[in-house]
Amino acid sequence: MTDLVKALDGANRGFPKLHTGDTVKVHVRIVEGNRERIQVFQGVVIRYRNGGQNENFTVRRVSNGVGVERTFLLRSPRIDKLEVLRSAKVRRAQLYYMRGLTGKAARLKERRVDTGSTDTNAKGTETTVE
Repeated sequence: MTDLVKALDGANRGFPKLHTGDTVKVHVRIVEGNRERIQVFQGVVIRYRNGGQNENFTVRRVSNGVGVERTFLLRSPRIDKLEVLRSAKVRRAQLYYMRGLTGKAARLKERRVDTGSTDTNAKGTETTVE
């Protein structure tokens, strides 16, 4: 049964794992008449919903003083590329409160992710990971 579900699921396109509070760049294919172009939408992920084939996320940005939110299906063929620029430390699943915040109040504290080659052990000394 699980093999059947995996066969019917959309292909994993190698996008990075998203979390609420991440600042992302979504490269979207836009079709205008017979032309096709890529449009970049950059903003903060305020909602991430799992759901297998229907997995989606909502990105919010402020453009010319107006808040713009756009919801994307994660497995949509219209998404060309997905980049995570920074991650934020949040304690909510949905950041709807960001809609009422402006300026410095709308900032999120950055979550640092270690991707370097050093590791600290229990004694606090750094060791190099190879």
